[in-house]
Amino acid sequence: MLHDLPKPFFVLAPMDDVTDTVFRQIVASTAAPDLFFTEFANVDGLQSPGRTRLMKKMKHAETDQPLVAHIWGRNPENFYKTAQQVVSGELGNFVGIDLNMGCPVKNVVGHGVCSALIKDRPLAHDIIQATQDGAGARMPVSVKTRLGFGEVDLTWHEFLLSHNLDMLTIHGRTRAQMSKVPANWDTIGEIRKLRDKLAPQTLIVGNGDVMDRAQGVELATQHGLDGIMIGRGIFQDPFAFARDSDQSGQSIWETYSRQQRIALFHRHVSLFKATWQEGERPIHTLNKFCKIYINGFDGAKELREELMASTSIAETLGMLDDLLKSEMQIN
Repeated sequence: MLHDLPKPFFVLAPMDDVTDTVFRQIVASTAAPDLFFTEFANVDGLQSPGRTRLMKKMKHAETDQPLVAHIWGRNPENFYKTAQQVVSGELGNFVGIDLNMGCPVKNVVGHGVCSALIKDRPLAHDIIQATQDGAGARMPVSVKTRLGFGEVDLTWHEFLLSHNLDMLTIHGRTRAQMSKVPANWDTIGEIRKLRDKLAPQTLIVGNGDVMDRAQGVELATQHGLDGIMIGRGIFQDPFAFARDSDQSGQSIWETYSRQQRIALFHRHVSLFKATWQEGERPIHTLNKFCKIYINGFDGAKELREELMASTSIAETLGMLDDLLKSEMQIN
């Protein structure tokens, strides 16, 4: 399926406690990417008595598709079992399995997983092999990683490309750099050249500081990439994947009025309420979305602070209802 995507194809990056099914559905309704990723789902947890609590990471709807299961962990046997369950449909409707070998968060790396695997290649090999064995030939397996751990290390990407991956996504920074420096797209281009020599069947996706489709197309063309992943750019523009701007050259989001922005947040909150009826997601995971929608108009900062102080979904919806009523009276 991945090889049938248009070139360059666009992907919404996996962001934990951000790109849940609710937000993916909102993005799908504004300007959908070609491919979605889930949040980070821990295979060791999925294969434990705590599985039920983690299933919220795998939850999806008909509209946030096609969807790749983005997984992480330490035990190769649990990767194998999880891959089998993804393929069988037990965990949901997915078109691929992606291995997180790039998350730089300190307490995660401290457990020897995600970007720490750059320094533990025997374990990285076992994890990739176990996942591919579990998936068989029935589903593509890919990896998302960084340029290196402490410094750029192309031997890491040579290692990954020796594993017959269907896709390799490169975030253009090392683990040590976190997000403190601009993404290094020239090095992503060098990795694409390695791909051409070592594994021409592996799709290469670039990630880092991409704000919209137009910028992504330019970078993909410049560096010969198959796809582009957008992460934080979606916080600035829910229409980041849109193919068209308005006649003035503005993005669709720039043309949105205060009322339209509030209404889109209202839709997000309403869907959040309908989706997480058992309290699976605490209110603080919802409040942080204010910075996306409540922005770009007079009084946005003060309004955002009020909404982020909300302690319940009902309170947030009540505030938004009142705001929309007052907007309609004004207009």
